Amino acid sequence: MFGCLVAGRLVQTDPQQVAGDKFVFNLPDYENVNHVVVFMLGTVPFPAGMGGAVYFSFPDPVAGQVWQLLGFITNDKPSAIFKISQLKPGEGGEHPFGMMTVPQLASMAQVGVSIEPLEQLVQQTPVSGATVCAVDSFMQFTQKMLDSLYNFSSSFAVSQSQMTPNPSEMFIPASSILKWYENFQRRMAQNPHFWKT
Repeated sequence: MFGCLVAGRLVQTDPQQVAGDKFVFNLPDYENVNHVVVFMLGTVPFPAGMGGAVYFSFPDPVAGQVWQLLGFITNDKPSAIFKISQLKPGEGGEHPFGMMTVPQLASMAQVGVSIEPLEQLVQQTPVSGATVCAVDSFMQFTQKMLDSLYNFSSSFAVSQSQMTPNPSEMFIPASSILKWYENFQRRMAQNPHFWKT
């Protein structure tokens, strides 16, 4: 039902089921991991009105397991990227894993998924520092910005016969704005972070 991708180097699709509605992935070498991606495999959807709360637990032989809420996935949002490199051991709050003993090696962190009602998921607050990377919302913003610029510039378009000479004003051909718009869309589709380089 779930998969876990660790920093592009480890993909797991066989979580350990520790209860009827709880699953755990083991993360070896967690000290060198910046991000984890938790995703649905597409084979089994969540039951209606349900989703999966995603938790992270550091190995801590002294304090025991302390689970930190990272966020959630649903049928409508079947994957999420979580930053775990800034999380701190020992910080955590209430979690659905309760006092159950989830086998954990001393050198292995864990990512847990707990199936919970959607109303409950949206009211929970993830631990600070586990910022969910919002590539989708960034892409939506960028698309809206591109559309707005193109529509705004196009609203001033006139044909050459309609133009009145004005030596103090520059004119940009609408075709060059359209070409820029299409190139930017293509590059965003290939790599949403291309603009950072």
